[in-house]
Amino acid sequence: MQKKDAYQVITDRICELLEKGEIPWQRPWNSGNDFPKNLASKKEYRGINPFMLASMRYTSPYWLTFKQAKDLGGGIKAGEKGTPVVFWKWIEREDESTGEVNKIPFLRYYTVFNLTQTVGIPEDKIPALDEETREFNPIEEAEKIVANMQRRPEIQNIESRAYYRPSQDLVNMPKKELFKSDEEYYSTLFHELTHSTGHENRLNRKGIGELQGFGSHSYSKEELCAEFGSAFLCGESGIVERVIENSAGYIQGWLKRLRSDKKFLVQAASQGQKAADFILNKNREVGVV
Repeated sequence: MQKKDAYQVITDRICELLEKGEIPWQRPWNSGNDFPKNLASKKEYRGINPFMLASMRYTSPYWLTFKQAKDLGGGIKAGEKGTPVVFWKWIEREDESTGEVNKIPFLRYYTVFNLTQTVGIPEDKIPALDEETREFNPIEEAEKIVANMQRRPEIQNIESRAYYRPSQDLVNMPKKELFKSDEEYYSTLFHELTHSTGHENRLNRKGIGELQGFGSHSYSKEELCAEFGSAFLCGESGIVERVIENSAGYIQGWLKRLRSDKKFLVQAASQGQKAADFILNKNREVGVV
């Protein structure tokens, strides 16, 4: 009997977890109380908002609007982009035939910024966070994958956020000691390196070059691709069991944005495989999933 493809094993495991229903997803690094909340009101966000805000991969759990930042004596850093937060607004409407007043929900959104995107907010306005740090212990197989990646982008540890910036072709990661485990660090790094494979100098993936904005189908599909790529690379590193549920929860959250259209799973897994192959310097036949 032919041995099952390693990537297919990971895909099957993710799908198996998704079929079980709701899977919690948590940010992989420490930032005190992880649950996203508004800095001004101190209220925690609800519904899909906590996942969407946590998915932006900032280290601070605090968010605020442009006006709230200004009212606190600060502002937003130049060039920073906000994240939409959705809420239901109830509108009263009278039925002309019966005179009965009904409440109708309308979905609205406003834009918020993470605390790390702001400047000038006084320290006494910011609650202290108990950021736990730990000794980081490199995982040899994961280190080899990163070191051997062809045309690897620059990797820096300047900002307290994980991201890939196509315009500069660089990956930024929070400090290694802030991650809850060594495995979570590599899982996050693999996620960002998968994004980087979409650059025009690598696989030239449409999801990177033609993103239509946060929450759009192209953005959501690229996030699914990156998480599948990360899961495949974790499998190659032998650390997948420590992070697979978190990956499944992350994928589930983005699927909700795509109205649970399962065809995107197949497309994302295929793109994630191509990205992982590129990072691993593997050559595969087109069409193998």
